[in-house]
Amino acid sequence: MSFRLPLILATVLAVWSTAATAETIKIGVTPGPHAQILEAVKPIAAKNGLDIQLIEFSDYVVPNAALDAGEIQANSFQNQPYLDNQKADRGYKIEAVGLTVNFPIGVYSKKHKAIGDIPEGGKVSIPNDPTNGGRVLLLLRDKGVIKLKDGTGFKPTVLDITENPKKLKFIEVDAAQAPRALDDVDAAAINTNYATQAGLDPVKDPILREDPKGPYVNLIAVRAADKDKPWVKILVDSYHTAEVKEFVLTKFKGAVLPSW
Repeated sequence: MSFRLPLILATVLAVWSTAATAETIKIGVTPGPHAQILEAVKPIAAKNGLDIQLIEFSDYVVPNAALDAGEIQANSFQNQPYLDNQKADRGYKIEAVGLTVNFPIGVYSKKHKAIGDIPEGGKVSIPNDPTNGGRVLLLLRDKGVIKLKDGTGFKPTVLDITENPKKLKFIEVDAAQAPRALDDVDAAAINTNYATQAGLDPVKDPILREDPKGPYVNLIAVRAADKDKPWVKILVDSYHTAEVKEFVLTKFKGAVLPSW
């Protein structure tokens, strides 16, 4: 007993020490896959002394404002073109620190089985933010539905459409409201996280789907002042594990793709 007691005491003190020194951070996410994946990351990070609290936001605007203001320490919901646009428009000092997953955006319809079935003058809703709206216009261009001005980059707008043979009417809506627009339009472009929330299958249901390779890989972002802090490495390393990759592949069955 005299030998075991110090060993037990040392183990208890080690556990207490780890708990006492654990750092707690708040991470902003959108509901659906981003939140679900971070739930899988939490126990891995906890083993490495990082306690993660998830804060859900219902749109794509507030998470960066909250991060820049210091209300949260990181967020996981956006891609690089979107972050670049937010930084240019709002002056945020936010940096990407690790890639996460890709959500190929899809165009859905309750009325038509193919994009070519949409009649002349048909209504197509697209997200009203420059990055995601631009993704849809680029997808439609690549499929020959419209033509765009040369040199529009990753963020074309409806003003950059040079040819629209079917005279499609593009209706810009908040990305989170896109599933609700399905009943009122011929087709709606919907981000994967909002599609899954609405009960849509992002692999089988779209009449058009974005190529999963490209610039729209999602990322973890932190304030520029924090990017070299030890907890950032713990967070990214905990995300970039075989366990999390297996979770993504099993849980989402191709609707969400690991990018590490």
